[in-house]
Amino acid sequence: MHFPAPLKANSIKIMLLGSGELGKEVAIEAQRLGIEVVAVDRYPNAPAHQVAHEAHVIDMQNKEEVLDLVRRVRPTYILPEIEAISIEALFEAEKEGFTVIPNAEAVNKTMNRKNIRRFAAEELGLKTSAYRFVTTLEELREAAETIGFPCVIKPVMSSSGHGQSVARTAADIDRSWEIAKEARGDASELIVEEFVHFDYEITLLTARTESQTVFCEPIGHEQKDGDYIFSWQPMAMSPLALERAKEIAKKVTDGLGGRGIFGVELFVRGDEVYFSEVSPRPHDTGMVTLITQSQSEFALHLRAVLGLPLDFTFFTPGASAAYKAKTESVTPVLAVDEKAFAADSFVRIFGKPESHEGRRMAVVLTMAASESEALAKARERIGYLDDRIEARREVTEEREERDDETCVIKKVFKFIFGS
Repeated sequence: MHFPAPLKANSIKIMLLGSGELGKEVAIEAQRLGIEVVAVDRYPNAPAHQVAHEAHVIDMQNKEEVLDLVRRVRPTYILPEIEAISIEALFEAEKEGFTVIPNAEAVNKTMNRKNIRRFAAEELGLKTSAYRFVTTLEELREAAETIGFPCVIKPVMSSSGHGQSVARTAADIDRSWEIAKEARGDASELIVEEFVHFDYEITLLTARTESQTVFCEPIGHEQKDGDYIFSWQPMAMSPLALERAKEIAKKVTDGLGGRGIFGVELFVRGDEVYFSEVSPRPHDTGMVTLITQSQSEFALHLRAVLGLPLDFTFFTPGASAAYKAKTESVTPVLAVDEKAFAADSFVRIFGKPESHEGRRMAVVLTMAASESEALAKARERIGYLDDRIEARREVTEEREERDDETCVIKKVFKFIFGS
Protein backbone atom coordinates (compact mmCIF):
# COMPACT_ATOMS: atom_id res chain seq x y z
CA MET A 1 0.00 0.00 0.00
CA HIS A 2 1.20 3.52 -0.77
CA PHE A 3 1.03 6.22 1.92
CA PRO A 4 1.00 9.80 0.59
CA ALA A 5 1.70 12.80 2.82
CA PRO A 6 -1.18 14.53 4.61
CA LEU A 7 -2.50 17.92 3.49
CA LYS A 8 -1.88 17.13 -0.18
CA ALA A 9 -4.25 16.68 -3.09
CA ASN A 10 -3.65 12.92 -3.02
CA SER A 11 -3.80 12.46 0.79
CA ILE A 12 -5.69 9.61 2.40
CA LYS A 13 -8.25 11.45 4.52
CA ILE A 14 -10.46 10.15 7.32
CA MET A 15 -13.38 12.05 8.79
CA LEU A 16 -14.26 11.23 12.40
CA LEU A 17 -17.91 11.89 13.15
CA GLY A 18 -17.48 12.06 16.91
CA SER A 19 -14.23 13.25 18.48
CA GLY A 20 -14.19 11.92 22.03
CA GLU A 21 -11.47 9.88 23.71
CA LEU A 22 -11.93 6.88 21.40
CA GLY A 23 -11.80 9.07 18.30
CA LYS A 24 -8.69 10.73 19.69
CA GLU A 25 -6.84 7.40 19.80
CA VAL A 26 -7.96 6.59 16.25
CA ALA A 27 -6.68 10.00 15.14
CA ILE A 28 -3.30 9.37 16.79
CA GLU A 29 -2.96 6.02 15.00
CA ALA A 30 -3.88 7.70 11.71
CA GLN A 31 -1.27 10.39 12.27
CA ARG A 32 1.37 7.67 12.66
CA LEU A 33 0.66 6.55 9.10
CA GLY A 34 0.58 10.05 7.64
CA ILE A 35 -3.18 9.97 7.16
CA GLU A 36 -4.98 13.29 7.17
CA VAL A 37 -7.51 13.55 10.00
CA VAL A 38 -10.63 15.69 10.01
CA ALA A 39 -12.31 15.58 13.43
CA VAL A 40 -15.96 16.58 13.82
CA ASP A 41 -18.06 16.99 16.95
CA ARG A 42 -20.95 18.99 18.39
CA TYR A 43 -18.71 21.04 20.72
CA PRO A 44 -15.33 22.77 20.24
CA ASN A 45 -11.98 21.46 21.45
CA ALA A 46 -13.16 17.86 21.76
CA PRO A 47 -10.31 15.39 22.45
CA ALA A 48 -9.76 14.37 18.81
CA HIS A 49 -9.95 18.02 17.70
CA GLN A 50 -6.74 18.54 19.62
CA VAL A 51 -4.72 16.04 17.56
CA ALA A 52 -6.38 16.38 14.12
CA HIS A 53 -5.25 18.29 11.05
CA GLU A 54 -8.66 19.94 10.80
CA ALA A 55 -11.53 20.34 13.28
CA HIS A 56 -15.19 21.20 12.77
CA VAL A 57 -18.16 21.79 15.07
CA ILE A 58 -21.57 20.96 13.62
CA ASP A 59 -24.91 19.44 14.59
CA MET A 60 -24.19 15.86 13.55
CA GLN A 61 -27.88 14.98 13.70
CA ASN A 62 -28.61 17.58 11.04
CA LYS A 63 -28.54 15.84 7.66
CA GLU A 64 -27.71 18.94 5.65
CA GLU A 65 -24.89 20.07 7.94
CA VAL A 66 -23.25 16.65 7.79
CA LEU A 67 -23.62 16.34 4.01
CA ASP A 68 -22.36 19.88 3.41
CA LEU A 69 -19.19 19.15 5.38
CA VAL A 70 -18.65 15.76 3.70
CA ARG A 71 -18.97 17.34 0.25
CA ARG A 72 -16.53 20.11 1.13
CA VAL A 73 -13.93 17.91 2.84
CA ARG A 74 -14.32 14.91 0.50
CA PRO A 75 -12.88 12.30 2.90
CA THR A 76 -11.57 8.95 1.71
CA TYR A 77 -13.30 7.27 4.66
CA ILE A 78 -16.07 8.42 7.00
CA LEU A 79 -15.76 6.91 10.49
CA PRO A 80 -18.86 7.34 12.70
CA GLU A 81 -17.57 7.27 16.27
CA ILE A 82 -20.85 7.88 18.14
CA GLU A 83 -24.53 6.97 17.74
CA ALA A 84 -25.95 10.51 17.59
CA ILE A 85 -25.46 11.04 13.84
CA SER A 86 -27.93 11.61 11.01
CA ILE A 87 -28.25 8.16 9.42
CA GLU A 88 -29.93 9.78 6.41
CA ALA A 89 -26.74 11.75 5.79
CA LEU A 90 -24.66 8.56 5.87
CA PHE A 91 -26.93 6.79 3.39
CA GLU A 92 -26.83 9.81 1.08
CA ALA A 93 -23.04 10.05 1.38
CA GLU A 94 -22.74 6.40 0.31
CA LYS A 95 -24.99 7.05 -2.69
CA GLU A 96 -22.66 9.88 -3.68
CA GLY A 97 -19.66 7.52 -3.62
CA PHE A 98 -18.19 8.15 -0.17
CA THR A 99 -17.08 5.18 1.95
CA VAL A 100 -18.75 4.89 5.35
CA ILE A 101 -17.10 2.55 7.87
CA PRO A 102 -18.19 -0.18 8.16
CA ASN A 103 -21.18 0.84 6.00
CA ALA A 104 -24.28 2.98 6.45
CA GLU A 105 -26.64 0.03 6.92
CA ALA A 106 -24.45 -1.45 9.68
CA VAL A 107 -24.45 1.92 11.45
CA ASN A 108 -28.22 2.13 11.02
CA LYS A 109 -28.76 -1.32 12.54
CA THR A 110 -26.42 -0.86 15.49
CA MET A 111 -27.30 2.69 16.52
CA ASN A 112 -30.83 1.53 17.33
CA ARG A 113 -31.36 -1.32 19.80
CA LYS A 114 -34.62 -2.27 18.09
CA ASN A 115 -32.91 -2.73 14.74
CA ILE A 116 -29.94 -4.71 16.02
CA ARG A 117 -31.95 -6.91 18.38
CA ARG A 118 -34.37 -7.92 15.64
CA PHE A 119 -31.49 -8.43 13.21
CA ALA A 120 -29.56 -10.63 15.65
CA ALA A 121 -32.47 -12.62 17.08
CA GLU A 122 -34.92 -12.82 14.21
CA GLU A 123 -32.70 -12.74 11.11
CA LEU A 124 -29.50 -14.37 12.37
CA GLY A 125 -31.12 -16.62 14.98
CA LEU A 126 -28.69 -15.69 17.76
CA LYS A 127 -29.50 -16.48 21.37
CA THR A 128 -30.64 -13.32 23.21
CA SER A 129 -32.68 -12.42 26.27
CA ALA A 130 -36.44 -12.08 25.84
CA TYR A 131 -37.46 -8.54 24.87
CA ARG A 132 -40.33 -6.19 24.10
CA PHE A 133 -40.48 -2.68 22.62
CA VAL A 134 -42.74 -0.04 24.16
CA THR A 135 -43.64 3.61 23.64
CA THR A 136 -45.92 4.39 26.60
CA LEU A 137 -45.78 3.97 30.35
CA GLU A 138 -48.74 1.59 30.25
CA GLU A 139 -47.02 -0.57 27.60
CA LEU A 140 -43.89 -0.55 29.78
CA ARG A 141 -45.86 -1.86 32.76
CA GLU A 142 -47.45 -4.60 30.65
CA ALA A 143 -44.14 -5.64 29.05
CA ALA A 144 -42.39 -5.81 32.41
CA GLU A 145 -45.13 -8.03 33.84
CA THR A 146 -44.91 -10.30 30.78
CA ILE A 147 -41.11 -10.60 30.82
CA GLY A 148 -40.90 -10.73 34.60
CA PHE A 149 -38.80 -9.02 37.25
CA PRO A 150 -36.09 -8.03 37.39
CA CYS A 151 -35.95 -6.59 33.87
CA VAL A 152 -33.65 -4.14 32.11
CA ILE A 153 -35.14 -0.99 30.56
CA LYS A 154 -33.25 1.11 28.00
CA PRO A 155 -34.02 3.70 25.32
CA VAL A 156 -33.68 2.11 21.87
CA MET A 157 -31.21 4.90 21.05
CA SER A 158 -28.69 6.06 23.64
CA SER A 159 -25.01 5.63 24.44
CA SER A 160 -22.70 4.92 27.38
CA GLY A 161 -25.48 3.54 29.53
CA HIS A 162 -27.53 6.75 29.51
CA GLY A 163 -31.15 6.10 30.38
CA GLN A 164 -30.61 2.46 31.36
CA SER A 165 -31.98 0.99 34.59
CA VAL A 166 -33.06 -2.28 36.20
CA ALA A 167 -36.62 -2.55 37.47
CA ARG A 168 -36.62 -5.14 40.26
CA THR A 169 -40.30 -4.84 41.09
CA ALA A 170 -43.39 -3.18 39.63
CA ALA A 171 -42.78 -0.30 42.06
CA ASP A 172 -39.60 0.60 40.08
CA ILE A 173 -41.35 1.09 36.73
CA ASP A 174 -42.19 4.79 37.13
CA ARG A 175 -38.59 5.55 38.12
CA SER A 176 -37.21 3.55 35.17
CA TRP A 177 -39.55 5.44 32.85
CA GLU A 178 -38.22 8.79 34.11
CA ILE A 179 -34.59 7.66 33.86
CA ALA A 180 -35.12 6.54 30.26
CA LYS A 181 -36.80 9.81 29.29
CA GLU A 182 -33.83 11.81 30.60
CA ALA A 183 -31.40 9.86 28.39
CA ARG A 184 -29.06 11.39 25.83
CA GLY A 185 -30.50 10.30 22.49
CA ASP A 186 -33.96 9.22 21.33
CA ALA A 187 -36.09 7.98 24.23
CA SER A 188 -39.37 7.87 22.31
CA GLU A 189 -39.19 4.06 22.31
CA LEU A 190 -37.80 1.73 24.95
CA ILE A 191 -36.63 -1.88 24.98
CA VAL A 192 -37.60 -4.05 27.95
CA GLU A 193 -35.25 -7.00 28.33
CA GLU A 194 -35.29 -10.14 30.41
CA PHE A 195 -32.60 -9.93 33.08
CA VAL A 196 -30.19 -12.71 32.18
CA HIS A 197 -28.68 -14.19 35.33
CA PHE A 198 -25.27 -14.42 33.73
CA ASP A 199 -21.98 -15.31 35.38
CA TYR A 200 -20.18 -12.44 33.64
CA GLU A 201 -20.30 -10.28 30.53
CA ILE A 202 -17.59 -9.68 27.98
CA THR A 203 -16.65 -7.52 25.05
CA LEU A 204 -15.20 -9.56 22.20
CA LEU A 205 -13.38 -7.10 19.94
CA THR A 206 -13.72 -8.41 16.39
CA ALA A 207 -11.77 -6.81 13.55
CA ARG A 208 -12.67 -7.66 9.97
CA THR A 209 -11.86 -6.88 6.39
CA GLU A 210 -13.36 -8.50 3.31
CA SER A 211 -10.71 -11.25 3.57
CA GLN A 212 -9.86 -11.62 7.27
CA THR A 213 -11.48 -11.67 10.71
CA VAL A 214 -9.49 -11.64 13.97
CA PHE A 215 -10.56 -11.70 17.61
CA CYS A 216 -8.86 -10.01 20.53
CA GLU A 217 -8.68 -11.81 23.84
CA PRO A 218 -12.06 -11.49 25.59
CA ILE A 219 -12.45 -8.44 27.82
CA GLY A 220 -14.29 -8.62 31.12
CA HIS A 221 -15.82 -5.45 32.49
CA GLU A 222 -17.66 -3.95 35.40
CA GLN A 223 -20.36 -1.35 34.88
CA LYS A 224 -22.07 1.28 36.99
CA ASP A 225 -25.30 2.90 35.81
CA GLY A 226 -24.85 1.13 32.48
CA ASP A 227 -21.39 2.62 31.82
CA TYR A 228 -18.06 0.84 32.17
CA ILE A 229 -15.76 1.69 35.08
CA PHE A 230 -13.28 -1.25 35.00
CA SER A 231 -12.20 -3.66 32.27
CA TRP A 232 -9.62 -6.42 32.16
CA GLN A 233 -8.11 -8.71 29.57
CA PRO A 234 -8.16 -11.63 29.15
CA MET A 235 -11.40 -12.71 30.79
CA ALA A 236 -11.10 -16.33 31.87
CA MET A 237 -13.61 -18.45 29.92
CA SER A 238 -14.13 -22.12 29.24
CA PRO A 239 -12.90 -23.21 25.80
CA LEU A 240 -16.48 -24.01 24.75
CA ALA A 241 -17.86 -20.63 25.88
CA LEU A 242 -15.03 -18.83 24.04
CA GLU A 243 -15.67 -20.85 20.89
CA ARG A 244 -19.38 -19.99 21.03
CA ALA A 245 -18.60 -16.32 21.66
CA LYS A 246 -16.42 -16.22 18.56
CA GLU A 247 -19.10 -17.95 16.50
CA ILE A 248 -21.67 -15.35 17.53
CA ALA A 249 -19.27 -12.45 16.94
CA LYS A 250 -18.33 -13.80 13.49
CA LYS A 251 -21.95 -14.32 12.53
CA VAL A 252 -23.09 -10.85 13.55
CA THR A 253 -20.11 -9.00 12.07
CA ASP A 254 -20.34 -10.97 8.81
CA GLY A 255 -24.04 -10.10 8.75
CA LEU A 256 -23.26 -6.40 9.16
CA GLY A 257 -20.38 -6.51 6.68
CA GLY A 258 -17.83 -3.85 5.87
CA ARG A 259 -14.45 -3.16 7.44
CA GLY A 260 -13.34 -2.07 10.88
CA ILE A 261 -13.44 -3.20 14.48
CA PHE A 262 -16.65 -4.20 16.24
CA GLY A 263 -17.23 -4.33 19.98
CA VAL A 264 -19.48 -7.38 20.42
CA GLU A 265 -21.06 -7.47 23.89
CA LEU A 266 -22.06 -10.90 25.22
CA PHE A 267 -23.50 -12.44 28.39
CA VAL A 268 -22.01 -15.74 29.54
CA ARG A 269 -23.59 -18.28 31.87
CA GLY A 270 -21.55 -21.43 32.18
CA ASP A 271 -20.96 -22.49 28.58
CA GLU A 272 -24.02 -20.63 27.32
CA VAL A 273 -23.44 -17.35 25.46
CA TYR A 274 -26.09 -14.70 24.77
CA PHE A 275 -25.77 -11.83 22.30
CA SER A 276 -26.36 -8.41 23.90
CA GLU A 277 -25.22 -5.54 21.65
CA VAL A 278 -22.60 -4.60 19.07
CA SER A 279 -20.85 -1.32 18.27
CA PRO A 280 -19.26 -0.94 14.81
CA ARG A 281 -16.32 1.04 16.17
CA PRO A 282 -13.74 0.90 18.98
CA HIS A 283 -15.30 0.11 22.34
CA ASP A 284 -14.71 1.96 25.60
CA THR A 285 -13.90 -1.27 27.49
CA GLY A 286 -11.25 -1.92 24.82
CA MET A 287 -9.06 0.93 26.03
CA VAL A 288 -7.28 -1.79 27.99
CA THR A 289 -5.73 -2.91 24.67
CA LEU A 290 -3.53 0.19 24.79
CA ILE A 291 -1.40 -1.71 27.31
CA THR A 292 -2.05 -5.40 26.50
CA GLN A 293 -1.54 -5.76 22.74
CA SER A 294 1.04 -4.93 20.10
CA GLN A 295 -1.81 -3.37 18.10
CA SER A 296 -4.48 -1.68 20.19
CA GLU A 297 -8.13 -1.79 19.13
CA PHE A 298 -7.57 1.66 17.60
CA ALA A 299 -4.63 0.49 15.49
CA LEU A 300 -6.59 -2.59 14.42
CA HIS A 301 -9.57 -0.42 13.49
CA LEU A 302 -7.41 1.74 11.26
CA ARG A 303 -5.67 -1.27 9.71
CA ALA A 304 -9.04 -2.81 8.94
CA VAL A 305 -10.30 0.43 7.39
CA LEU A 306 -7.25 0.52 5.12
CA GLY A 307 -7.47 -3.20 4.29
CA LEU A 308 -4.10 -3.94 5.92
CA PRO A 309 -3.18 -7.24 7.65
CA LEU A 310 -4.75 -7.58 11.10
CA ASP A 311 -2.04 -9.66 12.78
CA PHE A 312 -1.04 -8.67 16.30
CA THR A 313 0.52 -10.08 19.47
CA PHE A 314 -1.10 -10.22 22.90
CA PHE A 315 1.64 -9.06 25.24
CA THR A 316 0.37 -9.17 28.81
CA PRO A 317 -2.71 -9.36 31.00
CA GLY A 318 -3.93 -5.88 31.85
CA ALA A 319 -6.75 -3.75 33.19
CA SER A 320 -8.24 -0.30 32.82
CA ALA A 321 -10.04 1.95 35.27
CA ALA A 322 -12.12 4.89 34.08
CA TYR A 323 -11.94 8.14 36.00
CA LYS A 324 -15.31 9.92 36.31
CA ALA A 325 -15.35 13.60 37.24
CA LYS A 326 -16.75 14.51 40.63
CA THR A 327 -17.22 18.22 39.94
CA GLU A 328 -18.58 20.66 37.38
CA SER A 329 -15.97 22.92 35.80
CA VAL A 330 -15.31 24.86 32.59
CA THR A 331 -11.60 24.79 33.47
CA PRO A 332 -11.14 21.18 34.61
CA VAL A 333 -7.89 20.15 36.26
CA LEU A 334 -7.08 16.57 37.14
CA ALA A 335 -4.72 16.02 40.05
CA VAL A 336 -2.70 12.82 39.49
CA ASP A 337 -0.44 11.33 42.13
CA GLU A 338 3.00 10.29 40.87
CA LYS A 339 2.29 6.74 42.04
CA ALA A 340 -0.08 6.30 39.08
CA PHE A 341 2.94 6.58 36.76
CA ALA A 342 4.59 3.31 37.78
CA ALA A 343 6.67 0.91 35.69
CA ASP A 344 3.57 -1.24 35.18
CA SER A 345 0.93 1.46 34.68
CA PHE A 346 0.23 4.78 33.01
CA VAL A 347 -2.53 7.36 32.68
CA ARG A 348 -4.29 8.69 29.61
CA ILE A 349 -5.98 12.05 30.19
CA PHE A 350 -8.56 12.82 27.52
CA GLY A 351 -8.35 16.62 27.61
CA LYS A 352 -12.10 17.26 27.64
CA PRO A 353 -12.70 21.02 27.85
CA GLU A 354 -15.43 20.78 30.49
CA SER A 355 -16.23 18.37 33.28
CA HIS A 356 -19.51 17.47 34.86
CA GLU A 357 -20.27 14.91 37.51
CA GLY A 358 -19.90 11.40 36.09
CA ARG A 359 -18.18 12.43 32.85
CA ARG A 360 -15.28 10.16 31.89
CA MET A 361 -12.11 12.27 31.92
CA ALA A 362 -9.20 9.82 32.02
CA VAL A 363 -8.22 6.18 32.25
CA VAL A 364 -5.57 4.33 34.26
CA LEU A 365 -3.99 1.31 32.53
CA THR A 366 -2.08 -1.42 34.33
CA MET A 367 -0.29 -4.66 33.48
CA ALA A 368 0.55 -7.69 35.61
CA ALA A 369 1.19 -11.42 35.52
CA SER A 370 -2.58 -12.07 35.71
CA GLU A 371 -5.71 -10.12 34.92
CA SER A 372 -6.84 -10.26 38.57
CA GLU A 373 -3.58 -8.69 39.73
CA ALA A 374 -3.81 -6.05 37.00
CA LEU A 375 -7.39 -5.26 38.02
CA ALA A 376 -6.39 -4.90 41.67
CA LYS A 377 -3.69 -2.42 40.63
CA ALA A 378 -6.16 -0.49 38.47
CA ARG A 379 -8.64 -0.24 41.36
CA GLU A 380 -5.89 1.08 43.60
CA ARG A 381 -4.35 3.53 41.14
CA ILE A 382 -7.58 5.12 39.95
CA GLY A 383 -7.72 6.46 43.51
CA TYR A 384 -4.61 8.50 42.73
CA LEU A 385 -6.68 10.74 40.42
CA ASP A 386 -8.92 13.50 41.74
CA ASP A 387 -10.55 16.69 40.50
CA ARG A 388 -12.02 17.75 43.83
CA ILE A 389 -8.68 19.39 44.69
CA GLU A 390 -9.22 21.80 41.83
CA ALA A 391 -12.81 22.39 42.94
CA ARG A 392 -11.59 23.33 46.39
CA ARG A 393 -8.99 25.61 44.80
CA GLU A 394 -11.70 27.35 42.75
CA VAL A 395 -13.78 27.90 45.90
CA THR A 396 -10.74 29.28 47.71
CA GLU A 397 -9.93 31.63 44.83
CA GLU A 398 -13.51 32.88 44.75
CA ARG A 399 -13.41 33.51 48.52
CA GLU A 400 -10.08 35.34 48.21
CA GLU A 401 -11.49 37.42 45.36
CA ARG A 402 -14.51 38.37 47.49
CA ASP A 403 -12.20 39.21 50.40
CA ASP A 404 -10.12 41.44 48.11
CA GLU A 405 -13.25 43.23 46.90
CA THR A 406 -14.38 43.76 50.51
CA CYS A 407 -10.97 45.14 51.43
CA VAL A 408 -11.08 47.63 48.54
CA ILE A 409 -14.58 48.80 49.53
CA LYS A 410 -13.45 49.32 53.12
CA LYS A 411 -10.48 51.42 51.96
CA VAL A 412 -12.73 53.57 49.75
CA PHE A 413 -15.13 54.22 52.65
CA LYS A 414 -12.26 55.04 54.95
CA PHE A 415 -10.80 57.51 52.40
CA ILE A 416 -14.17 59.26 51.89
CA PHE A 417 -15.53 59.30 55.43
CA GLY A 418 -12.38 58.90 57.47
CA SER A 419 -11.98 56.48 60.34
